[in-house]
Amino acid sequence: MAAPTVTLTTDFGLSDHFVGVMKGVILGIDPGVRIVDITHEVPPFEITEGAFVIAQAYRYFPRRTVHVIVVDPGVGSSRRPILAEMGGQYFIAPDNGVLSMVFAREEKRRVRHITNERFFLRPVSSTFHGRDVFAPAAGHLASGISVARFGKRIEDYVKLPVAKPMRTSKRIWTGTILKIDRFGNLITNLHIDDFPEVKTRPFELNAGLELISRFASTFSEGVPGELCVIVGSSGYLEVAVNQGSAAKQLGCIGIACRIDVALVRRPNRFFGNLRCSVDRTLGIEEPDLSGTCSGNVERRRGGMTQSDIVDIVERHLHRNIHAIQQKTVHVIHR
Repeated sequence: MAAPTVTLTTDFGLSDHFVGVMKGVILGIDPGVRIVDITHEVPPFEITEGAFVIAQAYRYFPRRTVHVIVVDPGVGSSRRPILAEMGGQYFIAPDNGVLSMVFAREEKRRVRHITNERFFLRPVSSTFHGRDVFAPAAGHLASGISVARFGKRIEDYVKLPVAKPMRTSKRIWTGTILKIDRFGNLITNLHIDDFPEVKTRPFELNAGLELISRFASTFSEGVPGELCVIVGSSGYLEVAVNQGSAAKQLGCIGIACRIDVALVRRPNRFFGNLRCSVDRTLGIEEPDLSGTCSGNVERRRGGMTQSDIVDIVERHLHRNIHAIQQKTVHVIHR
């Protein structure tokens, strides 16, 4: 029989003793356990990022793996420790919403409030439940203790709303940035399954004041230093730079950064990097233009030149950008 597996996901970092102590507690209960570090670099107190990380990782582990997630700004308070069974695996975490993205994916689940103090270290510190509550519970569960012995089932566990793109008008979807990874890629909550046409149709993505019109299938397809849109390994659209950091290039550093992003997706033809079309909400008909614009050639409709149209499109896009709230993404298409 394969040795049981326990994973650890925390915001502890590696400069202190916290992670090592948790591993020692688990191994002291069951020396045969395999311990896997998913990450200890979740930004401190960032529950939503911890939720994102474990949701991307858990499916790749064997059945009956025990996942311990400790991103716990409420440590020592009345928040509950919980044990969840879902997707054929176990999750031990504070009841603060850090499992929300897994809950959203796994409809069949059973959640228990961990109350049996026989499975805690004594005394229980008010500042280190990772050592005194979560790690020993994981060690005992991995060693074969029945889930029913940890505590009673509950239904009122915390489920934070999972950010999904929302259609806010005929052609606009609003979403969020889920995470900035180590390489500076901005991971949005726009999933390729919902926006598959970005691979084949022209688009523009406005990130702050930057205009991105390039889709790359791989990082190496992008010109070094050039912003592009790529489908990340989790299936979400990301703003990236080949051999560079999109976050730094856009001035978006740290978890509190502000970045406005708008993705424009239309079937119309382009001229240069701008589009030969105008939003009908401006009260202007879209010019029936074929081909692309070049040189100083002007095709007129309704007394407007293509240069006029470019100016109107740019002004309209900038108004959309400034209307976006902190860390949001707008998707505009027809």
